Amino acid sequence: MKNIIYFEPSDATKFDFERFEKSLNTYTKVPADEIKAVLKQLDNFENLHVSRLVEAGTALIEKNSDAATAKKYFEDHEQYFGSKFERLRRITGYLVGTLERWNDGKKAEEKARVKHSVNSSINDDERATRLEKQALAHNVAYASAIVS
Repeated sequence: MKNIIYFEPSDATKFDFERFEKSLNTYTKVPADEIKAVLKQLDNFENLHVSRLVEAGTALIEKNSDAATAKKYFEDHEQYFGSKFERLRRITGYLVGTLERWNDGKKAEEKARVKHSVNSSINDDERATRLEKQALAHNVAYASAIVS
């Protein structure tokens, strides 16, 4: 890691280990070797957002002190996290955060969709039975076997 980005890429500054260490040590004594070990995991990044350093610092302070001190450190630096972001998901072809603005038809379509798991511990026959029951519960046609 060479540069720290605070708010925008244009305000990137060179990372200063001594400054980071001093910042942590104002809350509790954190050994330099522990700081270096955590930073080594981030070393392959050319640029790093400051929020990642705050998270790392919070973890280091909690490890070397207590949760209350770590919380204080985080609260003192949370301005670097900016506004809270909304989780986006792809539902029936749309990128959405919530369904509250959808009309009744689109909400019904989302409710009726069949949800699939990627890595399942159940066998194919049991999966097919579950999918068939789920489809029938939502009044969706489901063919368990192809008839020739």
